[in-house]
Amino acid sequence: MNIIREIEQLRCQVAAAKTAGKAVGLVPTMGALHAGHISLIDRARKECGFVVVSDFVNPTQFNNPEDLRTYPRTEAADCEKMSQSGVDVAFIPSVEEVYPEPDTRVFDLGPVAEVMEGAMRPGHFNGVAQIVSKLFAIVEPDKAYFGEKDFQQIAVIRRMVELEGFNLEIVDCPILREADGLAMSSRNVRLDAAHRAVAPHIHKTLVESLDYAKTHTVAETERFVTENINAVEGLETEYFMIVDALTMQPVDPEAKPDASMVGCVTVYCGDVRLIDNIKY
Repeated sequence: MNIIREIEQLRCQVAAAKTAGKAVGLVPTMGALHAGHISLIDRARKECGFVVVSDFVNPTQFNNPEDLRTYPRTEAADCEKMSQSGVDVAFIPSVEEVYPEPDTRVFDLGPVAEVMEGAMRPGHFNGVAQIVSKLFAIVEPDKAYFGEKDFQQIAVIRRMVELEGFNLEIVDCPILREADGLAMSSRNVRLDAAHRAVAPHIHKTLVESLDYAKTHTVAETERFVTENINAVEGLETEYFMIVDALTMQPVDPEAKPDASMVGCVTVYCGDVRLIDNIKY
């Protein structure tokens, strides 16, 4: 595996792979790799002859400076995992390499980016669009792989691809979970023992809501999930919304949840912000 920190060197490696007739897969990450990331890499390896993984904590998508400061950074361990997983290139640039000058681009992401995470974290999705568009322009991948834990983010990236005219396939991959149901996340390492013990209640409640939703409305199901999560000491729901799975827009609160909808939740587990979702 090659570790590359400079954009031009990466472009040369990718160009050589394409000249050799290899399809290029990109797995964008912010490092602190776990089994969920490895599942994306494994999928990319099966479908592409040349796999690039970016390992970069992108400052422009953090609206909370403390969140940026405390985000886990584990480069040595990440490189070991990438090497063992058969990655061809680990792209680990500095902030200065990616942003030699401030990125002032503002993307017209539309309604898909205005609700849920977009409402709670102003500027977050514009920062995501900035870094992902940069990576797509640098690597020019045939396919890019993203985990469904960040369900709304995938919808935003699809919108950005449409806006910018990138010619690639976005591949969304299922959430990987710990044995107790907690969605794998780089943030999980920040949970202390007490909060790690209660965090699985998030997914447990989402699963219970599937049965509840069969005989209740969207509004009732939203209330059921919120109240059941908040009843556990150490958990506080920031939002739970059942939305259209394609547009991320709110649905008729008096309708019953159905297969066209997804429930997205953000929960503070202590001071660690966790997200999850479930398809109805």
